[in-house]
Amino acid sequence: MSGTRAATAPSAHEDRTGPLIGVLVVAAFVMFLNETVFSVALPALTRDLSLTTATAQWVISGYLVAMAIVLPVTGYLLDRFSVRRIFIGSLTVFIVGALIGALAPGFGLLLTARIVQAGGTATMVPLLMTSVMRYVPAHRRGAAMGATSVVVAVAPAVGPALGGAVIDTLGWRWIFWITLPLALAVLAVGIVVVRAPSPLRVVSLDLPSLALSVIGFGGILYGLSALGERRTALPFGVWGPVAAGAGALLLFVVRQRSLQRTDRALLDLRPLALRRFSVPLVLAVLMFLTLIVAGSVLLPLHLQTVLGRTGFAAGMTLLPGGVMLGVLGRPVGALYDRVGARFVVVPGAIAIATALAVFATFGHGTRTATVVGVHVLFMTGVALLMTPLITEALSALPEHLYGHGSAILNTLQQVSAGFGTAASVTIATLASAGAAPDSTGLRVAFVCTAGVGLVLAGLAPLTRTRRAHGTETTDP
Repeated sequence: MSGTRAATAPSAHEDRTGPLIGVLVVAAFVMFLNETVFSVALPALTRDLSLTTATAQWVISGYLVAMAIVLPVTGYLLDRFSVRRIFIGSLTVFIVGALIGALAPGFGLLLTARIVQAGGTATMVPLLMTSVMRYVPAHRRGAAMGATSVVVAVAPAVGPALGGAVIDTLGWRWIFWITLPLALAVLAVGIVVVRAPSPLRVVSLDLPSLALSVIGFGGILYGLSALGERRTALPFGVWGPVAAGAGALLLFVVRQRSLQRTDRALLDLRPLALRRFSVPLVLAVLMFLTLIVAGSVLLPLHLQTVLGRTGFAAGMTLLPGGVMLGVLGRPVGALYDRVGARFVVVPGAIAIATALAVFATFGHGTRTATVVGVHVLFMTGVALLMTPLITEALSALPEHLYGHGSAILNTLQQVSAGFGTAASVTIATLASAGAAPDSTGLRVAFVCTAGVGLVLAGLAPLTRTRRAHGTETTDP
């Protein structure tokens, strides 16, 4: 029944759907660009601001921590406020963060700027996913989600190259000065274009749930990120926040299960009970972890600290793989619409696991062409997983749970990425001879990431298959 409601919405508003989704995609592009643009900035920040690599990586992990804290609230926001109001609020917060970053005199305000921008990005991503699910007919969702990923996926590809060029020539503050007018232009267009009916509900914000969410996700990711700043394995400053966060998350889950019986949960967890949602969710989380750790942290560090490349050269080395991700977005979405998830996801997971295993062999003698080729293979695998898994997971839900489902999906992805970023930098640092990651330390971190890739490949066959036009076959 929910599928019928979702399919009928575009017929009444077909003339608005294209421009609406288009503006949301461009907004997401600008925000995703900001998410990865600092991935090649760690060496420059350690040098310019006299920081350790473990401290500098907070511009990445701090961003992910903030995303993980805000994302659980987006289910409530999508229930309570219109697409237009969330769009304007999200971009306004992002613009304020860009202004803070552009004027930041040091690392403290730089980190503040990244956290504020993450707050805006956290609401835009579920808004885009939910809008595709709500306003695009069911039989075209894979292609539509793939089309959005074409643009959104190009941002992480362009981000390292743009960040490297700007940092090498103008300095890191100019990253914000360049982002600021782009965001302002999107906001101006969106104020005119973004208008769509939204099935709103009058729900109250459960403040205890919000507090537990902040303590839970924030405590765990803060503790894990702080681990890299210490050379000892058991500091209370690390495991204290982790333990407090784990306890708060347990209470958060208990409270949501109680509140969702009356539809008052901050984050409705009922989607997790659906196998068609939970299986692609787990795979998407593992995929996103490897994407951030390998593509945004370890490879840029390897290219700059081991192979001696500049930030711009490192970004350009990663550009072909990102372009491949963008190019494959729509075709993979259309393929998913025809054959279902399993026949697309399994070869993609094998490609990711293979590429990660080769990454673990990289050293001082690795040629740039080899890095480019293996990274293209890796991003091809990501392309084969990204659109099918997201669409498969959200398609399993009734319309009133789209917002909560996308919030769960994005929250766990950001948590996994924050965990992976902190853990990979910590492992690389502890396994290195000096205070900064070296070739040996990075290889150890790559080996650990390759282990995640093997798990991903092993679980991929659990995705369901279906016949054309969405007719489901028996699950394995």
